[in-house]
Amino acid sequence: MTFHRQRIAVVGVGIMGSAIARRLLECGHAVSVFDPDKAKVQALQAQGAHAAPTAADAAAASDFVITSLNAAAVVERALFGENGVADAPADAQRLVIDMSSIDPPSTRRLAQTLRERTGMGFVDAPLSGGAPKALLGQLTVMAGGSVEDVTRARAVMDSLCANYTHMGESGAGQTTKLVNQLLCAIGFQAVAEAVRIAEAGGVDASKLPAALAGGRADSQILREFGPKMAARDYTPTGRLDNMLKDLEAVQGFAQGQRLPLPLAGIVSELHRTFVAAGLGPEDTAAMMRQFDGYARG
Repeated sequence: MTFHRQRIAVVGVGIMGSAIARRLLECGHAVSVFDPDKAKVQALQAQGAHAAPTAADAAAASDFVITSLNAAAVVERALFGENGVADAPADAQRLVIDMSSIDPPSTRRLAQTLRERTGMGFVDAPLSGGAPKALLGQLTVMAGGSVEDVTRARAVMDSLCANYTHMGESGAGQTTKLVNQLLCAIGFQAVAEAVRIAEAGGVDASKLPAALAGGRADSQILREFGPKMAARDYTPTGRLDNMLKDLEAVQGFAQGQRLPLPLAGIVSELHRTFVAAGLGPEDTAAMMRQFDGYARG
């Protein structure tokens, strides 16, 4: 597929941000990157990215700014802190696309503040699929914002997504991501338990995805994480502490609405246990340590 070359800044190049930047470079876009971790920036610079000294400089060189960060407070600093995106020369045509997973109220506040201060549009575009799908351009993205801004963002999203859906006004994308994360967290725990049951019964757990393919128990999580969990393969694709952050956002929303979500409570407590045991930075598959012992290694 041929993509129209766009000028894109990526602010925050951790696991997800670097995968997004790499995919955009492969698609032929002009990519500027900024992250306080210079080693991460240098790795992308070696692949053709422009290393910007500040978020403001990255934004100034770009028509689209992607943020991929792990908390609302970090997104706020990237946008409005010293030398943040909002400090770039004013350009109402520049569009911020926040691919972080943060809470909906913070998203609405950040979008409004950005527009009032700079005139820039803002799309909340949280994703599902992780770094592997980002590298393939097969992310699922649920977007919130005005029709105009969400449509404009397609110039970038077409390089990253297999499924890009406008869910409503600002914050709607993040609300949909809470739904996604709740389903994923429950699914991860279900697959972990299924793998352990299979092992206890003398079954090769790596065969579960093939054995259950096409049935009601089949799922993308089973196909992707069943073999990883069976092999105790903890190669990073997503962090347990990031999932806990999202589950706490789910619980906060539910409490505000007085919604009973018993499974959300259970998987949240499990993730708190993982993080308390020091597994926060590890891959989702490391939740198998609940059966094997929590020592890292």
